[in-house]
Amino acid sequence: MFFQIYGEFIIRINFKRYGLYLLRWQLSTIILAPCIFYLGFLGAFWAVVVANLIGGLIFFWPDKYLFQSEKLDASWQVKEKVSCFDCGLTSRGYRLVVDRDYNRLDSHPQFRCEKCSSDKEEKRRNS
Repeated sequence: MFFQIYGEFIIRINFKRYGLYLLRWQLSTIILAPCIFYLGFLGAFWAVVVANLIGGLIFFWPDKYLFQSEKLDASWQVKEKVSCFDCGLTSRGYRLVVDRDYNRLDSHPQFRCEKCSSDKEEKRRNS
C-alpha cells in the first residue's frame, strides 16, 4: 500500500490491485482488437461501440472481483533477520500492515516469524 499526499487529500494506492488491473486492461486489447477488425464493415465508430459493449460484457466480472475482493486488500511487510515479537526466533519476519478492518501503520512494528505470524492471522480471522 502506498500513500501519496496531495494537499489535504491522501490517496491510497494498492499496487497489487493496480498491477492486476493493468494486466486486465492489456488483455482487453487482445480480445477487442479482433472485434474491431471483423466489425470494420460497420464503420470505425460503430465497430468501436460494439467492441466496447462486448468488452463490458466480458470484463465486468473480472473488474468486479478486482475492486471488491478482500483478498487483494491485505498489505504485508516482510523483513529479513528480525527477532520474532512472540517467540524471539531470529528469522525472516512478517507483519500485516493493512487489511479490511486492520490498520497498523505505526512507527513501532511487531514482526513475527512465519509460524507465529500465521498463528496470529488465524486467531484474527476467527475472532
